[in-house]
Amino acid sequence: QVQMIQSGGGLVEAGGSVRVQCVCSGFTFSSYHMGWFRQRPGKEKERDFVAGINWRGDTTYYADSVKDRFTVSRDNAENTVTLQMNTIQREDAAIYYCAATTWFGPTRSRNSRLYDYWGQGTQVTVSQ
Repeated sequence: QVQMIQSGGGLVEAGGSVRVQCVCSGFTFSSYHMGWFRQRPGKEKERDFVAGINWRGDTTYYADSVKDRFTVSRDNAENTVTLQMNTIQREDAAIYYCAATTWFGPTRSRNSRLYDYWGQGTQVTVSQ
């Protein structure tokens, strides 16, 4: 049974930092590329790409809006993928989802429909 258990997130001040983690089981984690998406308030039907990382962890992609502020990493020994978010902005408030896919690339990683498994989502709320 595939499980992707997310933790972290919560309330963070604008300009601060927060981390979201995803622990995976039920599939061969090291064979999958991982991604992070977010769903903003009022856009419940849209999951926007945030970051992607390949199975080895040596290639990453980011949305322009988070580049240089967010960092995605993975630990294949622990079946974990992490999204570190720094210099949080009000626009970063969203539900964040981790996801697993066998596709990778600058375009494919951004396509949520190519992801097979999803975490349950973690809320990040930004205060002024």
